[in-house]
Amino acid sequence: MAPRLLSINNYHYRRGGSDVVYLEHAALMEELGWENAFFSMHHPKNFESPWSKYFVDEIEFGHAYSLANKISMAAKVVYSCEAQRKLRRLLADFPADIAHLHCIYHHLSPSILSTLSQAGIPVVMTAHDLKIACPAYKMLTHDGICERCKDGSLLNVVKHRCIRSSLGASVIVSVESLLHHRLNTYKKYLNKVVAPSRFFIEKFVEWGWPREKFAHIPNYVDASRFIPNFDPGDYFLFFGRLAPEKGVATLLRAARKAGVKLKIAGTGPEEVTLHALHTALQGDVEFLGYRSGESLHSLICGARAVVLPSEWYENAPMSVLEAFASGKPVIGARIGGIPEMVHPDKTGALFESGNTEELADLLRGYADMPDDEISRMGEAARRYVVETFSAERYLRDTLALYADLGVRVGNNASVASQVSGGADQA
Repeated sequence: MAPRLLSINNYHYRRGGSDVVYLEHAALMEELGWENAFFSMHHPKNFESPWSKYFVDEIEFGHAYSLANKISMAAKVVYSCEAQRKLRRLLADFPADIAHLHCIYHHLSPSILSTLSQAGIPVVMTAHDLKIACPAYKMLTHDGICERCKDGSLLNVVKHRCIRSSLGASVIVSVESLLHHRLNTYKKYLNKVVAPSRFFIEKFVEWGWPREKFAHIPNYVDASRFIPNFDPGDYFLFFGRLAPEKGVATLLRAARKAGVKLKIAGTGPEEVTLHALHTALQGDVEFLGYRSGESLHSLICGARAVVLPSEWYENAPMSVLEAFASGKPVIGARIGGIPEMVHPDKTGALFESGNTEELADLLRGYADMPDDEISRMGEAARRYVVETFSAERYLRDTLALYADLGVRVGNNASVASQVSGGADQA
């Protein structure tokens, strides 16, 4: 009988990076012969699934709901009895060997962890963000990087309106965090937390988590899907969400100071503000809107380098892996997990996060750098991503972790045993 995996995530479509990992992880396991089931939330954009009959009702911050619905949804954010009830029904039909969770808070709620534990199912969660430590999941607020809750009250999330700058949403999430902190929900019921970056492990340990709870399993990229182009283009590229923490305003100022051509692919809440800043600066910048698939790949391949000017604790950005797979060096901020991926003078360069002058100097230097040096870094980046961030390595580490938790991995045990030491345990 094939081993059974239950994948759990708020959204059942490709909304963001964590949702992509949720779906592709399940697809990889299915290719190995595992049986898959999914538990998620109903949403108009969801992919069709035979498991949707178990999904919970939709909850979205910012939508226009009646007062009664808002009260009901607020209660579900804190502790969802609906999610527990529907999950029990699913488990009656699909007795999973292991549950792998991704993003569950605010929609499914941490209440499902006790349900899985009561069913005797080992529970793994991939830490795509910092939620299991920080109530607002980014360790970021209106005045920059924030770790106030580490040694202080979780009510800081209300004081600083950390959730969507909304008092109401911040109160709800603060209550949720206080309850599950008191119940010790995450530490009690999670058997293991997968961290794609070592930085996240160290940060969680700083916030009081036991180191043995973590396994370091980096993300992967299927490099065969990317045809690399090592010829340097004449522009720098940012692609991603246009949000304050992404540092795009710093990039606009640095590009203007360096006098280089910049292209920006993406949309987000800062779009209007960034357009206004560009109008004031009058730099050589082109805003391209949302791009994906072949259109995005062509943009990456035509660039001189990809820039990641983040101003928050990035985990292990997929944009770095996609740039490397396309044969492009990355100029990244020295923050979060980025320095683990970008090696100066080999696969790109690093600068102090938020430092416009240092970034401008790097952009100017890369613009003046001989093409063959840029190509050399692009080739090294491609080799690095193929050798280090492959799907095969990800699968071996994941199967080794599952086996360590007592999960029968069937005929795939040999895949895990091929790697000495199994998963890289923190």
